[in-house]
Amino acid sequence: MLSLTTLLEINFKWPAMAPSTVIALTLLTAFAVLAILEFHTPREKLPKNHLRRSYKTNISLLVVNSIAMSLMSASFLLLLAERHSYKGLLDTLSSPDWKAVLSFLSLDLLMYFWHKASHKFDILWMFHKVHHNDPYLNISTAFRIHFVELFITHILKAILIIILGIEQTIVLTSEAIMTFFIMFHHTNISFMGEKLLGHLIIVPSLHRTHHSTQRTEHDSNYGAVLSLWDRLFGTLSEQQPAEIGIRGNTPQDLVNLIKFGFTQYTPPAIQPVNLDAMIAEAAYFKAEKRGFYPGNDIRDWLEAKREIIALVYGNKPVKNISKHRHQRNYLKFMNLTIDHRRIQDF
Repeated sequence: MLSLTTLLEINFKWPAMAPSTVIALTLLTAFAVLAILEFHTPREKLPKNHLRRSYKTNISLLVVNSIAMSLMSASFLLLLAERHSYKGLLDTLSSPDWKAVLSFLSLDLLMYFWHKASHKFDILWMFHKVHHNDPYLNISTAFRIHFVELFITHILKAILIIILGIEQTIVLTSEAIMTFFIMFHHTNISFMGEKLLGHLIIVPSLHRTHHSTQRTEHDSNYGAVLSLWDRLFGTLSEQQPAEIGIRGNTPQDLVNLIKFGFTQYTPPAIQPVNLDAMIAEAAYFKAEKRGFYPGNDIRDWLEAKREIIALVYGNKPVKNISKHRHQRNYLKFMNLTIDHRRIQDF
């Protein structure tokens, strides 16, 4: 009598899947899991209608990019790797493990410099800003990429693959790892140990800073997988952004988003902060709460100054604040409190 195992072996054959298919299914599963996590335990609660629109636009852009880039897909990179894997600089290494590690580090470092260049040069930012204009950061934002930027990214990877002679398996594995991490650090979640893990890789909190509307904040945390490069080159930032996206009204639908990538964008000017007036007003309210009792004037002014500077600048060092201008405004504040006391006495 045949055993059940033998019957299964004879009558049923498991479907053989190509490695690329296995990786695609794994990434699809990872996307689903991360999407469920950010839906049930989000870092920031986002309006459902806006989040739905973001998902719709970003997934639509993914489909359009997949069609437009069909000749420049990962299969194109794998074909290059197959032809040049034994002709590059890494061919001198005898250890396959070291070759794999250096190949991955080289690709990740390439993405760091390419990402940084996309922020530094206006002609590259023109396309990269499409990725940044999503005001509701979520896992689908990972796929909000203009096809021109995607095209250049593949060209750069292809050049590196040829120069180093990166093997086909390593290219496929590296692409899978990078895709997973890019989805991961765009996901709207937080978790225990996130800050500690951020010493090694780019985590959601670090990449959230990168999507800040403030350029001083979003010109940071360029890494795709490792945070090592940002620490090494001094571009790491751990600030909590007040707002996500791009300042001003920018398109959020598929067609206009693609057009948006071909246009120069000038963000609306920020009105300069009248720091002295803010301090004087805050000091006046403090004095008012104390009933304009004499002897607290300097205390009210210094407390107000400290609070307003912390509010405007956070933990950043403050430079070029005019001492004489503060003295003039302090005198005005003193005159206001003295005048108020005279009115009360009268």
